[in-house]
Amino acid sequence: MIDLGAMLKTFIYLISSSLLYPVLLLLVGLTLVIIVYGGSFLAEWLERVRLKSCAPQSLPQLLKSGQPSASVSHRVNRYVRALQQIRRQDGDVEVSVENLLQETSLKLWKSMDRLRILVRAAPSLGLIGTLIPMGTGLAALGQGDMTRLTTDLVIAFTTTVVGLAIGTLAFFLYTVRRRWIEEDIKNMELATDMLMPDEKRSGYEILKTAANH
Repeated sequence: MIDLGAMLKTFIYLISSSLLYPVLLLLVGLTLVIIVYGGSFLAEWLERVRLKSCAPQSLPQLLKSGQPSASVSHRVNRYVRALQQIRRQDGDVEVSVENLLQETSLKLWKSMDRLRILVRAAPSLGLIGTLIPMGTGLAALGQGDMTRLTTDLVIAFTTTVVGLAIGTLAFFLYTVRRRWIEEDIKNMELATDMLMPDEKRSGYEILKTAANH
């Protein structure tokens, strides 16, 4: 008679064992990804360090001049240039401006999704990479194979460290970049208010209020 319980245990064991190398490969890949994110974070941090300080009451006029390059980030400067191009076009300007603002904001928030995934995925992969070799290590201990046990424990603890390190660094990058993006979106909305023609600003304000609600 077929032992269903033994078959299920063997099947689960095979699945668990087969996941070890994909998990290790993913952790290596996530390590490379977080290094790339760290480089881009450092570049943006250096850019923001070099920005000239500007009093809050002076920023609206600076944005209205259309040349705020020395006081705001490259994202805001790029948005201001796109906004100036829309102003020179014919047609429903306020709708185009609102669409530009919403699309830009959406892209900025979507760029944070990968970091958010890293915050959750890296520690989870580290835990999986810990539990799998722990199971095989305990089986080796039962057979008296201390060499196999030592190797499995090394893999178990190193995957935990790598997963937690990636998750911690990703959380730090996510927190700081989220604050930067919030500041940039605030400046983009301010630039929109300043650069919209007076006769069309009221229509834009109606669209903006409707979008916020």
